[in-house]
Amino acid sequence: MRFRRALLALVAAVSVALPLGSIVQQASAVGPDRLPFTITNSSQRGEEVFLYVVGVNLATGRLGYVRQDGTFSPWPAGSNPPSPAPDVSIRMGGTGSSTTLNVPRGFSGRLYMSFGERLPFKLTPDGLVQPAPWAANDPSANILFDWSEFTYNDAGLWLNSSQVDMFAVPHSVSVTGSDGVTKTTGRLVDDGRNKVINGIRNQAGWAGLVRTRADGTVLRVLAPGKAADAGLFDANYLAPYIDQAWNAYTTKTLTVQPFGDRPDVRYFGRTAGSTMNFTNGSGQQVASFQKPTTANVWGCDGALGAPNDQVVGPIARTLCAALHRSTLGRIDTQPGGAAADFYQGAITNHYSRLVHQNMVDGRAYGFAFDDVQAQESLVYSGDPRRAGITLTPFGPGGTSSPDPQPTGSTIVSQWHGKCIDVPNWRFEDGQRLIVWSCTGGTNQRWQFVNGTVRTENNKCMDVAGGSTANGAPIQIANCSGNPAQQFVLSGAGDLVNPQADKCVDIAEWNAADDALLQLWTCAGTANQKWRRG
Repeated sequence: MRFRRALLALVAAVSVALPLGSIVQQASAVGPDRLPFTITNSSQRGEEVFLYVVGVNLATGRLGYVRQDGTFSPWPAGSNPPSPAPDVSIRMGGTGSSTTLNVPRGFSGRLYMSFGERLPFKLTPDGLVQPAPWAANDPSANILFDWSEFTYNDAGLWLNSSQVDMFAVPHSVSVTGSDGVTKTTGRLVDDGRNKVINGIRNQAGWAGLVRTRADGTVLRVLAPGKAADAGLFDANYLAPYIDQAWNAYTTKTLTVQPFGDRPDVRYFGRTAGSTMNFTNGSGQQVASFQKPTTANVWGCDGALGAPNDQVVGPIARTLCAALHRSTLGRIDTQPGGAAADFYQGAITNHYSRLVHQNMVDGRAYGFAFDDVQAQESLVYSGDPRRAGITLTPFGPGGTSSPDPQPTGSTIVSQWHGKCIDVPNWRFEDGQRLIVWSCTGGTNQRWQFVNGTVRTENNKCMDVAGGSTANGAPIQIANCSGNPAQQFVLSGAGDLVNPQADKCVDIAEWNAADDALLQLWTCAGTANQKWRRG
């Protein structure tokens, strides 16, 4: 994500002003000067909720807070030891309540939501001391709270839920653009919070990550790095796997292709002793990394520190993601594999595995570089009109209260009831479409717009190469208006490309998940019949 690392700097225990160029590239102003955020409480909890909008004014670099009407105010001067910050909470009720606040363009930060108690923010001469419940004696340790992160500027809105530090309050995030299309992510499966908590408890050696208040309320699951820092988890947990993965490249070559849109950019790594050296296609050494510690992997820092450049940083983030997902040493071109290939080792980031596993769309921010291969729980609009955060149920019923916006419809096979699916949420040009058991995920949601069939992030269903031949792959591509992207769902259930006068067909009558879609002469057969779900 383009602003992720800058935002991490912002939300450190004591924040500092950020270099503005590290947030996002500026563009012509779009969206309202003050963007409405609607917070909807469907948590099924009765406590009053307190909201906070804190961060940085991108025009001035000043740290401060935003009032409900969208007014930005800088923090007053702090002191050493830290002095209490003024109460800037925005109050909303318990479950069933809803509050709309406004965020000014040119602001980056966090929106906190706290149940039953106000959060104890403090100020130093350098900035804001934010709640850190993993730290010893932190006054927020017994408060149930969480946050989402965002940047809103002239290039649009980036909004994500975050589990980088902890998993606490189940919530989804959404943005609606000027075209009326709403994108949503971060929603847990039914009873997903308890499934994550119980999964961690049942993972040998991991139970210390679950933090419970004296009244029995599970407050949060700490990320493994935070738990290790607090002495609640094995500080060297990943060491055996790191050794194995690092040493694998003493006898073979690791290829790193860090840019999905530039497959020609490749770097080649080999390990000598504890050092992995990378060369470019001309054989010139361009980067060198010492074998990281467990803490370096959890934090994607230290030996895996990623500078804001075009070589070392991209390689570092790729290595860190592969180590979290236990694919390094096993998949020799990185980023590599798909979601089904991640977290397969016995020694792996089970925290991130369980959080992803229990998201409706599979997306989460389980660690700092979870955006490698687009696994992050992020929504973006270049021309936003409104945004939302929905606090979802803590227990069963997690999918019973829909987010307050349209999400398109599924396209369901009348033959076996499976859905047209973008595999692993890989919304890339040329990604071939499949059928998969219907999950309600955003990768199975489609908008019928002006004769096209579009994904939730505005890619178009497309016949590869504009072909009219039988067997031509059905894929997604950037919407271009060409006839290969025109489809009509007839009353008879045929999904027809008028240019070819042929139907979308489940290839080879394959009834399994992952069956490919193709173009084929319309025959009226069951593997060509569809309906909107």
